[in-house]
Parts: sequence; C-alpha cells; structure tokens
Amino acid sequence: MIIDSHGHYTTLPPAIDAWRSRQIAELAKPTKGSITVSDDEIRETLENGQIKRLRERGTDKMFFSPRASSMGHHFGGEQISLYWTQHCNDLIARVISLYPDLFVPVCQLPQSPGVPPKAAIAELERCVNDLGFVGCVMNPDPSGGFWTDPPLSDKDWWYPFYEKLVELDVAAMIHVSATCNPNFHSTSSHYMNADTTSIVQLHQSTVFQDFPDLRIIVPHGGGAIPYQYGRFRGIAIRDGFQPFDEFIKKIYFDTAIYDQNGLELLLKVAGIDNVLFASEMIGAVNAIDPETGRYFDDIKPTVDKIDWLTDEDRTKLLEGNA
Repeated sequence: MIIDSHGHYTTLPPAIDAWRSRQIAELAKPTKGSITVSDDEIRETLENGQIKRLRERGTDKMFFSPRASSMGHHFGGEQISLYWTQHCNDLIARVISLYPDLFVPVCQLPQSPGVPPKAAIAELERCVNDLGFVGCVMNPDPSGGFWTDPPLSDKDWWYPFYEKLVELDVAAMIHVSATCNPNFHSTSSHYMNADTTSIVQLHQSTVFQDFPDLRIIVPHGGGAIPYQYGRFRGIAIRDGFQPFDEFIKKIYFDTAIYDQNGLELLLKVAGIDNVLFASEMIGAVNAIDPETGRYFDDIKPTVDKIDWLTDEDRTKLLEGNA
C-alpha cells in the first residue's frame, strides 16, 4: 500500500472561496451562515484533481486536510476563525463520506493571533470524537508571518493543547498558512522558515520530555534541518541542549521534497523510521519538471530511484510509518 501523508483540498468548489471572500469583507459582523455545495461538485473537483493524480500514480490513500494557504488565521478574530474552520472541516468530513477508502481526514484548527491554542480544543474534539478525524494541522504562527505569539515551547500557551493531543491520541502536523508579511513568499520562504523555526523551538525546550507520547510531523522535509544538521548538533553541544541527533528521532518528517539529493539527505539524517511518504499534491509546486517530464510532486519515482533503500525501508516509508 502507498499512503500519502500530506494532502490538502486545494481544488475547492467555487462556493467555498466565495463564502470566505464575503466573510473577510464583513469581518465586523461575523456570522456562520451556510455554504451550499453539492456532492456532485465535490466529486467533480476531486475526480478531476487529486483523485485523478492519485490513480495515475498508484497511491492508495491520502491524509486530507483543508487548504493550508487558506486557513488565514490572521483574518479577523476568534469567532471569524471558528466559523471558517468549522465550514472547512465539515467539507473534509463530506469528502470522507464520499471516498472513505481513499481519504483520511485531518482537521484545521480555529487559531487566531493572541488567542491561546487551548481555544481550539473544542473543535479538535468535535473533529476527532464526532467526525473521526485522525489528526490536525497546527499553525505555529497564526499572525501570518510576524510571529507575535509565544513559541511552541511555552508551557502556559501550548501545553494545554499538547495535553489534549496526547489524550485523544492524535498527531499534529506543523503547517503555517499564507503570509501577510511582504518579506516572505508563502510557499518559498514562509513555509520553510516555519518548519525550521518550529523544530528549533521544540529542540530548545522540554516538550518531548514532558509529553513523551506527543507526535509532531514537520512537513516539507523539515525546512533547513537536514541541510544544517551539523549546525544544530554543534549549537546543542555548545549551549547545553539535548543532543540534536537524539532529539531529531522524536520528530516525524515527510517526503515533500522535490529533489532526490534533498530526499536522500533527509532519510540519512532523520532515519527511515521517522519519515512518512508525502507529496503535498496538488499544492505548492504544481508544475512539471522539465528534467523528468513529471510533476514535481510526483514523488514515488524519486523514491524508487534511491538504490540503497531496502525492501523493509520502502515498506516503512510508503505505508508503515504513516
């Protein structure tokens, strides 16, 4: 079986974005209202999008969450985010009801700048307990590129939410949304910066000592972590943090790296047991690589070309770890 651990509903029916545009235009008057989308519209957007490519590539299942770039936690306040998040998660639940054998549900969280993550617990519980979701996408920077809230290591801010993740036995994928800071391109720099920053915040903390059963996935191959592995090892020794080569085994990564050299480096640094197969398809790099003639996010052939992987390694990477 091939399980893609990182997918977003990027091919949304037009009514979803239309509702969100109206909500943003009326931030001072938050109302939930309703969004009318038929099952046939959902089928059409998926059959011509993610499902088409999954079938072409031989992928059996995809972990599926709302479109990350549209989480938009920096818009409005807590109520705005909650209404939008509920609509997005309900849509994912409908996708699962239509394709229960193909998609696995992962929820968005109703986060907002200045609002402690414990405010998102009720929606997490609704998704896990009532709708059968298996994890969530957790934004370490709901400000949209300005990092105005406490770091992931802050006990007062984040620990109540970690406690709930462990209690519910669900994983969290670190994933920022779009940035409103013009210094950062969302997918080229903001995403990579956030992945790196989040790992450093967790490393320079006691989060995994305090929550040994906490499962955190850092996507996009962990940002700069594999490439700068020596830097982080050295800083840990110099400053007295836990050894980085031990810490990195407490984090999970995915293969949403669109280059064989980078992917091999991640697998060597993080170890096979801590990497999940993923493409983030259809997502940040929806383009065809002129060198291969394939979409950049068609990752499986790249994995197949890594000749030092054993059969056991491939089984872990493509299905077992997920």
